Amino acid sequence: MNTPKKVAIIGGGITGLAAAFYLQKLALEKDIDLTFTLIEASQQLGGKISTKMRDGYTIETGPDSFLERKASAGQLALDVGFGDRLVNNATGQAYVLVKDVLHPIPDGAVMGIPTKMSPFLTTGLFTPVGKLRAAADLVLPKSSQDGDQSLGQFFRRRLGSQVVENLIEPLLSGIYAGDIDKLSLQSTFPQFQQVEKKYRSLILGMKATTPATSGSKKDRKAHFQTINTGLTSFVEAIRDHLPPESIWMGEQVTTIEKSEGAYAIRTSGGKEAVFDFVVFATPHQVSQTLLEPFGILEEFKEVPSTSVATVAMAYPIEAMTSELEGTGFVVSRNSSYTITACTWTHKKWPHTVPEGKALIRCYVGKASDEGIVFKSDEEIIQAVKADLDSILGITADPEFTIVTRWKKSMPQYMVGHQEKVGQMKKQVVEKLPHVFLVGSSFEGIGLPDCIDQGKRAVDEILASIAE
Repeated sequence: MNTPKKVAIIGGGITGLAAAFYLQKLALEKDIDLTFTLIEASQQLGGKISTKMRDGYTIETGPDSFLERKASAGQLALDVGFGDRLVNNATGQAYVLVKDVLHPIPDGAVMGIPTKMSPFLTTGLFTPVGKLRAAADLVLPKSSQDGDQSLGQFFRRRLGSQVVENLIEPLLSGIYAGDIDKLSLQSTFPQFQQVEKKYRSLILGMKATTPATSGSKKDRKAHFQTINTGLTSFVEAIRDHLPPESIWMGEQVTTIEKSEGAYAIRTSGGKEAVFDFVVFATPHQVSQTLLEPFGILEEFKEVPSTSVATVAMAYPIEAMTSELEGTGFVVSRNSSYTITACTWTHKKWPHTVPEGKALIRCYVGKASDEGIVFKSDEEIIQAVKADLDSILGITADPEFTIVTRWKKSMPQYMVGHQEKVGQMKKQVVEKLPHVFLVGSSFEGIGLPDCIDQGKRAVDEILASIAE
């Protein structure tokens, strides 16, 4: 009889969990004989996903939601029986802070690109000269450049520096906590390059490809989803579908050795086993260290990761000012504030707070200034409170505050990143067949992107076994 194939999944974040879940599910459906072991260095699964429950609040200290149009996260929720816990965000006005003023993001702006002229022409975000320069997109020829370039270079060429610095940069760099003049266009938002190629003008192209909207912002379709019992409960539901004996907790992989088409893995706790397939679902720094003897990921040694922190602050609703009409704001990088963005969580996700309470979640740390992340909790809290007082007039002390640091947690997709990923995959195929490198360091940092990468590794493993 054939011996069951063995698969090691290193890393218990959402990528590794998705790989384990679908490996088990699809192998059963396809009647493929295999076993797997999920190896996690810490005592907690979920990676950056972390929900704190306190005094009736549901507080996400890591990612708080996922794009609904990227269907894999919602599908995984359905697959683990959480379909009835999926909720969409409440919609409303969002703002950008420029020169001490909260400006409403113009209606019809798609990632900062205007699709409606009237709101763009009347906004106070840009001077008349800045608006005129942005309008030049309507007549400028499309670029002949096919290769990668920075987001900043691309958008400045189309729309000018003012629109980039006051609107596009705060929106886009907030997603990656990165420098828009270094982030890769092809690895972050390749759709914009495709729009330019097809329509020449970004404004005309986005107008043609964006569904028309009507009614107030509050009545429009929401784009994000989350789990109403907290994302940690989602992680626990995935774990509960896996055999307990298949999970090694608190076991850091120390060595991996290749021998006769298989891989021997040893851990810090003295565990050792041989596997036919290995899925690395760890940050590139961890994977690079383990795979250094094989010369894999050398090109990722210099890829930086930004450190960020979140500050959740709970208040009685009466402490909020009348200015809090909306869901939050992002901050222009030319501003002198510590915070980079702020979500009025009680407005965006009403299920997260008890009646009569408010929850504000602020973000600090960016590629050009990470120092605040490494200061004490008290220093971070005081800086954030000073900003909220100045920006929103909130002077009351919060009932409680939760500071969460994510050190070196945001991999930076620099110009040329896609090429690096391609080189890495080629090297792995040549040097380490049946090894897969997946996760937020490579092809997308959102929860659906990570789930998709885990599923793709599973598909390749099962296809290889079935050959």
